[in-house]
Amino acid sequence: MIRNVIFDWSGTLVDDLPAVWRASNHAFERAGVEPMSLETFRSEFRLPFRGFYEQYVPHVPLPQLEVWFHERFREVQDSVVALPFAGDFLRFCRERGLRTFLLSAVHPAHFEVQCRATGFDAFLDRSYLGVHDKQEQIHGVLRDNGLDPRETVFIGDMQHDIDTARHGGVQSVGVLTGYNSLMQLRASNPDLIVENLAELRRHLELTGLKVSAEAPKPRHPIPTVGALVFDDTGRMLLVKTAKWSGLWGIPGGKIEWGEPSETALRRELLEETGLEVDSIRFVMVQDAVHPPEFYRDAHFLLLNYVCRALPGQSVRLNSEAHDFRWLTRDEALALPLNTPTRVLLDALA
Repeated sequence: MIRNVIFDWSGTLVDDLPAVWRASNHAFERAGVEPMSLETFRSEFRLPFRGFYEQYVPHVPLPQLEVWFHERFREVQDSVVALPFAGDFLRFCRERGLRTFLLSAVHPAHFEVQCRATGFDAFLDRSYLGVHDKQEQIHGVLRDNGLDPRETVFIGDMQHDIDTARHGGVQSVGVLTGYNSLMQLRASNPDLIVENLAELRRHLELTGLKVSAEAPKPRHPIPTVGALVFDDTGRMLLVKTAKWSGLWGIPGGKIEWGEPSETALRRELLEETGLEVDSIRFVMVQDAVHPPEFYRDAHFLLLNYVCRALPGQSVRLNSEAHDFRWLTRDEALALPLNTPTRVLLDALA
């Protein structure tokens, strides 16, 4: 049973990726190095960040890079926000009497500013900040606070977090809300991967605060709806999600009890993209049995539709997707698509 939770900060409790990316590019530019795209930065950035900077700007001492980074980060950290479900999960830990700790590379001054906005420090028993290499600190965290490794879990969004947990002999949970992709997290073999902290809370409730125990699987396939949404010019909307291995696909989600499938489709599209649609047409049903591209084992029945977005609307993504594009068919087929979306496009050829 879990009694102690060690959190990472960036990408686990707060979304600071845009700010860190901008500040890192500022340091690159000051060093005379070409800036990175957000997608490239997300795939290349790693902890300890000393190795990252040594690879791309080896000619500049790390203390100078940190000066340039922090001068820009102070200007852009207003963009740092609490991740969805983070506050609820921290309150859940308090309600269950779990001890909570923070082990993070975040600078103490930046942490103070971000806590004024989030209030998360009120839910943390002790914080270890400015830690460049968490593996060097994890045993001290356990020792200083009398934590039993068997009753402790480290929750983070990067391979370094998972590797740190293993180094400390504690359990690990990877969340898909931060810097590393599903494939990167899988490479470090955490005890559990979850889409977000809301899913982790449900898992702990179902398993009696156990990480390694499997939550009960559904006895039947899960019915879902999804649609290829077209605009008035004939372009189609695709979204990119961490839970489908960072591949591009169509928006959609689960059908709720007692909900007609088209009603579920309208609801899911509105929740995920902010779009209202009409001209809904059913295309096909797909079996997705143990889909390897999905972040966990599952069995879905995918009800696929096409529809048209009502004019005069803008896409507003919720937390499930982190990018979208309006594309022609040829442009869509050139992207790395998840398998069900490629099957749907082939069926519409």
